Amino acid sequence: MNAASAHAPHRSTRPRPWTPDELEHRLRGLAAERYHHRHPFNLRMHDGLLSPEELRCWALNRFHYQRHIPIKDALILAKLDDRELRRDWIRRIHDHDGRDADANGPGDAGGIERWLRLGEAVGLDRVLLLSGEGVLPGVRLAVEGYVNFCRLGTPLEAIASSLTELFAPDLMVTRIGAWERHYPWIEPDGLRYFQVRVRQGRRDADEALALVHRWAETRADQERVLAAFAFKCDVLWSLLDAVEHAVALNPGSADAH
Repeated sequence: MNAASAHAPHRSTRPRPWTPDELEHRLRGLAAERYHHRHPFNLRMHDGLLSPEELRCWALNRFHYQRHIPIKDALILAKLDDRELRRDWIRRIHDHDGRDADANGPGDAGGIERWLRLGEAVGLDRVLLLSGEGVLPGVRLAVEGYVNFCRLGTPLEAIASSLTELFAPDLMVTRIGAWERHYPWIEPDGLRYFQVRVRQGRRDADEALALVHRWAETRADQERVLAAFAFKCDVLWSLLDAVEHAVALNPGSADAH
């Protein structure tokens, strides 16, 4: 090393972290390409092209995902070493599992109960939904992969995977309008799950995004955020792939139950 280089200022070879706006721009870019709002099955649903049998197949298999949401949130909760964070995150479990009325407020049946009512509105028996009978292998694999990701990943990765909630409310609004227009045979109470999740999803997404911005201090952290988000997009896409394949091969199969 010569004298000049010995006195040269040290320059880090590590890339600078993205700003919060830059990170969010990349998340939105990934969502535009990989979020399941673009999946052919969802497009057909929102265009009113699904038969009752296809809607029932989707509802049955999607419920398998819904019933595991509080399980993955419990796994995330166990990773949080801050009391205030746990107090906030546990609300997500109550949102899905429900809670009894108490001194802190009125009770709520919860998202899982609302999804069971959705299943009944499209013509499924709740006993069937709760039994898990007929859930497609591909759906089981996708859901198990997501739960295990939250079990084994870091708190940052697990919470980053939930950032699909940034885009879910707009999808829910689209779905509510599409079901009202194209599937009038579905009882209006069946839409209650989507209606409630519009508000909950926006709140949950804002909270998760704030944590991600706080914890992702380096570019490497931020790249892990993008990878976790992309993985979750793949989970949701794979779930619909399995349903699309099943209804193509076995039209009317949902009615067999």
